[in-house]
Amino acid sequence: MENKNFIEELKQKRENYGISQRKFASACGISREYYNRIENGKVVLTEELKETITKQIERFNPREPLFILIDYFRVRFPTTNALEIIRKVLQFNPDYMLFENYGKYGYESKYVIGDINLMCSVHEHLGVLLELKGRGCRQMESYLLAQKRSWYDFILDCLTAGGIMKRLDLAINDRAGILDIPKLKEKYKAGECISCFRNQKGYDSTEKSGKDIPKNTGETIYFGSRSSEVYMCAYQKNYEQYVKNGTDIEDSEIKNRFEIRMKNERAYYAVVDLLAYRDAERTAFSIINRYIRFVDREENKPKSQWKINPDWALFIGENRESIQLTTQPEPYTLQKALNWLQRQVAPTIKMVQELDKENHTTILKDMIEQAELKDKHKHLLQLERSTIEERIDTVISKENDGIFL
Repeated sequence: MENKNFIEELKQKRENYGISQRKFASACGISREYYNRIENGKVVLTEELKETITKQIERFNPREPLFILIDYFRVRFPTTNALEIIRKVLQFNPDYMLFENYGKYGYESKYVIGDINLMCSVHEHLGVLLELKGRGCRQMESYLLAQKRSWYDFILDCLTAGGIMKRLDLAINDRAGILDIPKLKEKYKAGECISCFRNQKGYDSTEKSGKDIPKNTGETIYFGSRSSEVYMCAYQKNYEQYVKNGTDIEDSEIKNRFEIRMKNERAYYAVVDLLAYRDAERTAFSIINRYIRFVDREENKPKSQWKINPDWALFIGENRESIQLTTQPEPYTLQKALNWLQRQVAPTIKMVQELDKENHTTILKDMIEQAELKDKHKHLLQLERSTIEERIDTVISKENDGIFL
């Protein structure tokens, strides 16, 4: 019964994706006649063949099997005028940003809107630092969409304002399972990875995580050192989402992720390449190809002559459609705060509520009435009550004749 359901689902996917039996059989490394027998239920499928078929079918998914995101962006501006950066680079209305008297990386204060952080200092050597982590990048994309700007436009505005790149992360997301992380780890251990990096590590989800290792990411491979200007890793994103959010591993949109993390000069050269060619695939894979490749062992040949592994070749661009820099705009919401409230606070609130009922008291009601909202809470309410269009500084003209006037 299990095989029957598998075959029915396979046939439906193949037809929906518009692939002929001949083309799909070729991708699986079998004859069309043999594949025809599979669809007609005349072949007993081994687990190995099912795994091959499952992997190959998703490579023909009309939705891009691979897509690239900017997942971390940090740039420093040589000015102490943070409001100027807010208005003319971010193009936000400063009234919707929260000012806080603390920062990090040596900065004394910061402006915040959601997960977008702008660190400030009175010291010119520090200037103003914009930091967008993963969630901040997704929120920034919501504003860029409303401003009718692309990442390329925004990066150019940053550099035009004298921005000095401090970090850029490019994430290649794998929907189809093209990157088989456990197999890549096996090849690495077998000496079938050619790399310029001195440091390479492989971890699985059962091993303890140190400061160099993100927790709960399933199988992971690291290339290079976090202290270097280029550092890469490949990990099972679906496992990470299962641990973080409880998303079923099979239901996760992204199976695997390959990240390129660049700092300082390397980050600068990467954005220059992005702006010159406006081709994120070219930028990302030229970096990957420079540093690592997976090969298949060939006896009686020097390692430098071993052929590239077919799965790795597909990942880096052979026999697949080109991929683009993608955006996944996600406006800031209170969901993170609500999730925390539900997990950490709601049970205690319910307990106090039950006690109030039993004892005819108003402890919970009194506590809520006496509570004072802090600035950050007022800021969150302000964001909830406003639209993205209200938060962007529409006074700034696209025809502005310079970032700083």
